[in-house]
Amino acid sequence: MTLSKQRDKSEYILEVENVKKYFPIKKGVFSKQVGAVKAVDDVSFKLRKGETLGIVGESGCGKSTMARLIIRLLDVTEGLIKLDGKELTSLPKDELRATRRDIQMVFQDPFASLNPRWTVERTLLEPMRVYNIGTKSERKEKVADLLNKVGLDPSYAKRHPHEFSGGQRQRIGIARALVLNPKVIIADEPVSALDISVQAQVINLMQDLQEQYNLTYMFITHDLSVCEHISDRVAVMYLGKIVELASKDQLFYNPRHPYTLALISAAPEVNAVQKKERIVLKGDVPSPANPPKGCAFHTRCPNCMDICKVETPTLNEKEPGQFVACHLF
Repeated sequence: MTLSKQRDKSEYILEVENVKKYFPIKKGVFSKQVGAVKAVDDVSFKLRKGETLGIVGESGCGKSTMARLIIRLLDVTEGLIKLDGKELTSLPKDELRATRRDIQMVFQDPFASLNPRWTVERTLLEPMRVYNIGTKSERKEKVADLLNKVGLDPSYAKRHPHEFSGGQRQRIGIARALVLNPKVIIADEPVSALDISVQAQVINLMQDLQEQYNLTYMFITHDLSVCEHISDRVAVMYLGKIVELASKDQLFYNPRHPYTLALISAAPEVNAVQKKERIVLKGDVPSPANPPKGCAFHTRCPNCMDICKVETPTLNEKEPGQFVACHLF
């Protein structure tokens, strides 16, 4: 790794500070609020330039909601989000629109995220037109160049989304995310709807593009093998909170939180030399509308203590670079 790359990795480009997102629960004729769904509950992390932060956890833990808060598709209930030092949560619409070109998103469903009536060319030209980037001929040249970079023939530009396979559509989604030269790309389970062989192609493509454009990724997935392959650091979420945040090697070879241990034990392995001991969690995930007191995981934790039932653990650094929210440590 070059010295300049090391220097870039020491700089934080995205900072999330104590972010909460509560969706109100209303009942009655007058729609009185009687509670709230705590989708994201006091989440904090920082993302360095040029790195990939993996976000893992069970369905409903708040991963996708967190992504939508960062990109401002949803407004935060509390907390701050900073992109390259600029605070996003209170920006007026005109300034937010100018800033949005710096942070783009690749969605889970490559078909639903593309306009079925637009050709690929129009899909890629539209962001450049909105932000008044380049001349008409320069824009068309960039469309052809981007299609080539994501592994598609430039002649496909005149086709519509229904004429492509799932993997090809996701490549178009990646090209659309790149068209404005963003600083950060949030990928929300971008390969979960694809076949295994196509998943590998798309992940390798994203890694090649990261090297080429010095991209910063926030990569959301439920597949731990994919997370281990692409991530530099990993955050584990449970019921709207981050319970462990560590480097890839620390998390997969020395996990600390009981929930992380259970997730890793459940992940399938091919040609494993030593069979892992499966940790089976009892009970169901509590409702985010009525989370348990104390540690949110204590109702399913095999190591639950009395303090876990009354006091919420904070995310503290247990080893250099490894943060854990657990009373065991």
